[in-house]
Amino acid sequence: MVSSMTGFGRGKAAQDGREMTVELKSVNHRYLDLAFRMPRHISFAEDTLRTALNESLSRGHVDVFVNYRNTRTDAKEVRIDMGLLGAYLKSVKEAAAGLMMENDMTLSTALRLPDVTDIVEADEDNAAVAALAKAAAEAAVKELVAARRGEGERLADDLTVRLKTVDELREKIELRAPMVVEEYANKLNERIEVMLGSVEVDRQRLATEVALFADKASIDEELVRLKSHTAQARELLDQSEAAGRRLDFVVQEMNREFNTIGSKANDAEIARLVILGKAELEKIREQVQNIE
Repeated sequence: MVSSMTGFGRGKAAQDGREMTVELKSVNHRYLDLAFRMPRHISFAEDTLRTALNESLSRGHVDVFVNYRNTRTDAKEVRIDMGLLGAYLKSVKEAAAGLMMENDMTLSTALRLPDVTDIVEADEDNAAVAALAKAAAEAAVKELVAARRGEGERLADDLTVRLKTVDELREKIELRAPMVVEEYANKLNERIEVMLGSVEVDRQRLATEVALFADKASIDEELVRLKSHTAQARELLDQSEAAGRRLDFVVQEMNREFNTIGSKANDAEIARLVILGKAELEKIREQVQNIE
């Protein structure tokens, strides 16, 4: 069964004081488009995440939200600006001497001075974080794929019903098509009788005229192709692999056949059925845009 491109998935992994959560939000897109939002200090893990997603997804815009927490004792480090600290101590010493006061500056006091110390994220263990990212991404994408398949089943059910409607309209056109030629022949006879009265008419020429009209108005090939296209669409809906692009192409071909039928048939009833068919195809096309 086909998959939708709409869905959500969440995965979490934790090990040795490190914890990562990956959330995936997917909507339809012509290609696979990944947009990452993650802490800058672990941006090196993006390649690992991208690889994990590429293995399971083929289309869709996917927002990738990454949250990371490191509770290890070595997760942060304190950096001291020794140059600035020395400048502070030198200035205090000079001030004490100039004012003839005791220099009571202690190291602990000096470390509390502005911009002397800075608490920063320690350098991460790239391999450990990458392994964590892979585990969280695989869990998230598994949930996303399941959600997209569930939505895909609902789309397939809806499309199956709409394809049945297209087939029913095609069948009505097939029943109507032979009557068009018959009605044309009758109307041609009536017009000739009105115009010429009892004058003898060349029946062979009349038959030729009707045959030319029948050939010009023939829509047999278009109806056969339309039937084939709906059958092909059903086959694509039953496939588990990505079929959205091929379905979109098939819908375009069905629309082309309806256009040709409408232009060749030269009949008000068939024109009405064609309009209904094209309206149904537009609904199908909109749904197909969401299929992977």
